[in-house]
Amino acid sequence: MTAVQLDKAGKAVGKLELPEVFSRPPKSSVLHQAVVRHLANRRAGTADTKRRDEVSGGGRKPWRQKGTGRARQGSIRSPLWRKGGVVFGPHPRSFAKQMNKSARRSALAMAIAVKAQAGALSIIDAAALDVAKTKELEALLWLDRQADTVLVAVHAEKDQHAHKARLAARNLRRAKVQSYDHLSVHSILRHERLVMSQAALDALAEVCGG
Repeated sequence: MTAVQLDKAGKAVGKLELPEVFSRPPKSSVLHQAVVRHLANRRAGTADTKRRDEVSGGGRKPWRQKGTGRARQGSIRSPLWRKGGVVFGPHPRSFAKQMNKSARRSALAMAIAVKAQAGALSIIDAAALDVAKTKELEALLWLDRQADTVLVAVHAEKDQHAHKARLAARNLRRAKVQSYDHLSVHSILRHERLVMSQAALDALAEVCGG
C-alpha cells in the first residue's frame, strides 16, 4: 500500500510505502460500527418532557364526578388536556455505544487503507504546514486539484507548524486540521482527501499496530 508524497509546495513528487498495519483489507461492517459509535457518542441525549406528575397544577378535581353531563376528569394536567403531561416523551438518556479497543484501532487503520486505495492519501513534511496565511494553506492543499474537502492530520496541535496550519484553516470550509490522536473513522471517511504529516503517520502506525 502506497501514498502520494508531497513536497513543500504541495506538488506530488513520488510514492511512499505505508507501514504494514495500513495494508489490512477494509471490512465494511467494522467501519460502519465505528462510524455509528462516533455519531451516537456525539448525541447529547438531553431532551426532556414532563410527565403528568411533574407538571405544575392540577391538584384539584376540576369538577364533580357525576351530574355535570361532562366526561369525568381527575386533573387538568392529564395528558388529555392542553398543557398536560406528555405520554412516552423523551427523557435524558445516554446514546453511547461500546466498541473494544482492538476493533477501534483496526477500524482506524482500515479507514486510512480506504483512502490509500482510492489514491486520496498524501504524506507531507510538517515544515510545509508552517504557513501563516489562509491563502498559502489553500494553495498548498489544492494545488492542481479540484475543489474537494481535505482533512490534515498532524502530530500535535500544539506543535509550532501545526498551530499555524490550524489557525490558517479556520476560514476554510473545506479543510480541517486535527492531531493524529483526535482522528476518527467518521472524520477520515467524510473528507475526500487525507493529508498527513510523516510524524503523524508514524505515530498512528504505532497506535494501530499496538
